Amino acid sequence: MARTKSRVIEPASRTRDIKYAVRDVLLLADKAAKAGKEMLYLNIGDPNIFDFAPPAHMIEATHEAMLANHNGYAPSSGIPEAVEAVGREAGRKGIKAVNHVYITTGASEAIDLALTALVNPGENVLTPSPGYPLYTAILAKLSAEARPYYLDEEDAWQPDIVDIAGKIDDKTRAIVLINPNNPTGSLCSTERLQELVDLAVEHNIVLFSDEIYDKLLFDGRSHVSTASLSQEAKIITFNGLSKSYVVPGFRIGWGIISGPADELEDYCEAIRKMERARLSANHPQQYAIRAALEGPQTHIGEMMERLTRRRDVVVNRLNAIDGISCVKPGGAFYAFPRLDVGMPDAEFVARLIEETGVIVVPGSGFGQRPDTQHFRVVFLPPEETLEKACDHIAAMVAKCRR
Repeated sequence: MARTKSRVIEPASRTRDIKYAVRDVLLLADKAAKAGKEMLYLNIGDPNIFDFAPPAHMIEATHEAMLANHNGYAPSSGIPEAVEAVGREAGRKGIKAVNHVYITTGASEAIDLALTALVNPGENVLTPSPGYPLYTAILAKLSAEARPYYLDEEDAWQPDIVDIAGKIDDKTRAIVLINPNNPTGSLCSTERLQELVDLAVEHNIVLFSDEIYDKLLFDGRSHVSTASLSQEAKIITFNGLSKSYVVPGFRIGWGIISGPADELEDYCEAIRKMERARLSANHPQQYAIRAALEGPQTHIGEMMERLTRRRDVVVNRLNAIDGISCVKPGGAFYAFPRLDVGMPDAEFVARLIEETGVIVVPGSGFGQRPDTQHFRVVFLPPEETLEKACDHIAAMVAKCRR
């Protein structure tokens, strides 16, 4: 009998525009590796694949928890020890009026739960451009609009408050801030943070403050938590163990909801419903939270010494190349150099990977102002790897500009 209908299973339309450039470039990398290229991975922010490791006392805490058979389901919002430790950390950072702390499978799940509990189809959230693509992917899943606002490259990648204010309308539910920023490595000034807080209060919208890199700061700088600036603003602060404590594979993060309790009660309960529906985050790994936040912090100073040398190698080498300019990062372990080679950044990155084996990520994967081209560099690798990669980048830029 002849088939009258296609038997192909069609995926949901919401998946059509979901992209994750950080890993998408690995498809090109696989081809280059098979062609025999020496691969230099400057594309993913995983410190563990280089010469960074977590503090031993965190691993011991998790090991002891597993031996004590804390291997079943945890409470939906997190074990009391972890929730209390995060609450004390919030207090040390000056965050008051805390309504709810919830422990999640990485900060990514905290963000997903917060957005899903807040945003309806057709509503919008203001997201930084450049910014981490997780937010736009989740909003696509929710049939909501990710409305980009721009960071000002001429002002050390600070949020453009005028641009943000002009994009708020009656369907705007939240503003996202990533501080320090991924992919630029920029650190938001206290003055700009206060302006963002004031906007959120004025328009009664939630401010999502993603602070996952808050301890990875250069040149003696300090980090101000957005929620410390106001008890009136409705703010969710996201953080976790992945970056500062070098355990991205633990998948442990959290959200801290602060602001007027009576005005946030229904929203907090909506998030709790979703926590209960997905059961719990990893159980034994939650015992690393108190150990991390309240144990020795010596690894951070050691980490930043190495990262400072590596940042300076990358920034100095890239700024010496005709056709590239790079703002010096103030935090995290990323740089976002501007490219002027007469071709789209995605094309330049594809050629760089295929011809040299150097893997970076095109700026278009993170968002950028129209008519500008960038790429993201991760400077976690050792200096000799970064030097070699910069040699290849310089040669490719020269080749493209001929």
